[in-house]
Amino acid sequence: MNFFQYQEQARRQSRWLVFLFILAVLVIIVVIDFAILVAFGFVDTEQQQVLFSMPTLKANIPTLLGGAAVTAAVIAVASLFKTASLRSGGGKVARDLGGVLVEADANDPLRRRLYNVVEEIALASGIPVPEIYVLEQESGINAFAAGFTPADAAVAVTRGALEKLNRGELQGVIAHEFSHIFNGDMRLNIRLMGALFGILMLSLIGRRVLHGSYYVGRSKNSNGGAIVLIAVAVMLVGYIGLFFGRWIKSAVSRQREYLADASAVQFTRDPDGIAGALKKIAVYSDASYLNVETEEVSHMLFGNGERMSMFSTHPPLNQRIQRIDKSFRPEDLIQLAKSLQRQGQADAEQAARQLEKAQQTGGGMFDFDNLVEQIGHPDFSRILMAAALAASIPDEISQAAHSNQWATEVLFYCLMDRDEEIREQQLLFVAQNMGTDSESRVRGLWSAAPDLAREQRLPLLEMSIPELKRRPPDFVARVLTTVKTLSEADGQTDVFEYLMAKIIAQHLWESANPHRVRLSGKGSLGQVTDKALNVIAVLAAHGSESETTIESAFRVGSGLLGAGVNIPMPAIADWGEVMDDALPVLDQLKPADKETLVKAMIATVMADNKIAVSEMELLRVVCAVIHVPLPVVNGAGSNPHRQ
Repeated sequence: MNFFQYQEQARRQSRWLVFLFILAVLVIIVVIDFAILVAFGFVDTEQQQVLFSMPTLKANIPTLLGGAAVTAAVIAVASLFKTASLRSGGGKVARDLGGVLVEADANDPLRRRLYNVVEEIALASGIPVPEIYVLEQESGINAFAAGFTPADAAVAVTRGALEKLNRGELQGVIAHEFSHIFNGDMRLNIRLMGALFGILMLSLIGRRVLHGSYYVGRSKNSNGGAIVLIAVAVMLVGYIGLFFGRWIKSAVSRQREYLADASAVQFTRDPDGIAGALKKIAVYSDASYLNVETEEVSHMLFGNGERMSMFSTHPPLNQRIQRIDKSFRPEDLIQLAKSLQRQGQADAEQAARQLEKAQQTGGGMFDFDNLVEQIGHPDFSRILMAAALAASIPDEISQAAHSNQWATEVLFYCLMDRDEEIREQQLLFVAQNMGTDSESRVRGLWSAAPDLAREQRLPLLEMSIPELKRRPPDFVARVLTTVKTLSEADGQTDVFEYLMAKIIAQHLWESANPHRVRLSGKGSLGQVTDKALNVIAVLAAHGSESETTIESAFRVGSGLLGAGVNIPMPAIADWGEVMDDALPVLDQLKPADKETLVKAMIATVMADNKIAVSEMELLRVVCAVIHVPLPVVNGAGSNPHRQ
């Protein structure tokens, strides 16, 4: 199952969730109406012998409908309130659980290692680095990813995971969580949190009413007994809601955990990593359990957040391990418990070997044969490429990209022109729009590394965006204006400049409005073939200066789109305007048609069996705008050490 099939599955699961939620609400309404009928069913009837007789039911229809409407309204309002409270992004969920943000320039070795692992997988996957949190008070081994889209995603791990897992095991856990990011699970999880909150709210209301009814019962109110009965019924319904909530979470979550485990193995090519993490959960006394209340978030966690047998949101640990490690036997855990104390310190050596190996795999960086299958599930070679590419960036620039004070200036630095006269004009505008301090920083970055490789600019963009997302809207608006002006300083806009403006604007808007983002639509490729052909033509034109080669590349792409190989290539006057016109429409395609489009684009850029940096950048921006995370496809290596 590839990225696009996962997306389609997530859409089906969303419909299944809506069905289960409606079913649960209907059952709750029936129980509430039953309690109302028992408490007040004789009020308007003269025949009080048969409670459920037709005359009694007909006489109480207004009361029953009123009870149903109030119950449905309470659940709906509570669910909408909870969902709205989560619209600020995945970081809200992490902070509510006590998460502490990990800064990009963290000095703590464990946090630095965590940031590096998350950054490498993000760069390999083709998305900006998500916010990273640590649950400092939790000694169990656990993690989760939260958010509506990759643009507002957050990844959180417990302090226990940081301290007890080695780098390979931590990488397996993070890869598992990234699978949830790509496969649409996060959005489903947020919706599930909102739906379940509405159901569970009834339990809280019942307790409040029951507490208040104590005083009613002591008064002379003739309806006091009925009110107590209603309060007890509402509280019991709350527990029925808890039953349904756990049932829904179990129905939705279990299979997704198996899929995420499998994806993590594909990510890392190291089944021992995630299997080792699961084994340690089985061995340690605090397992994956959390101290905070996990009822609302249990379906989002890497492992069970509390001891639970019935309707557990996760498959049994032994079954998860056996699916990854076919040779595993339960008695192996006894040996593991004995050997944990003697386990070596091979993390640093392993990381060094991986980087050294990555630097020897340059040819694989341009291998597009299985690139589509790796969308949303990049294999370990992509992670190694990303690690090598990040390590190749000059130290001064890398540190600046991870600094909340310098990240913005790194973006401006990437846009500096090599022509000194144009560059001075750009620096002058930075000083005018962002201040002289900003201009001095950009000038310092240029002095430190004036020969930044073109392929290093995109990773720097993805490293810097997380810091920019935390800035106030007016600051972000000035940054976007500055980026636009710097891009136009030489009178033309190249591919990277277009990419930067497009990606920054999109990710910042989506991180501020995650609830308004749709990762796919219902559109058909057949309805927008002209738009798709325009994009194919732009890609073909950026791959070569030879008319023959351009025509040949276009025919390859148009053939895969189903438009035929003999269709005339459209004339493109302004490629930027063409892309701006086509991409929003193509973003509304259904997943299967997006897959066809991406295959056609990849075939177009690889028609001449090579790829230029401009082609890669253009392909990357198209995929980013249509919400398809393209894995890293090129890089350069050097030898700085990353923990």
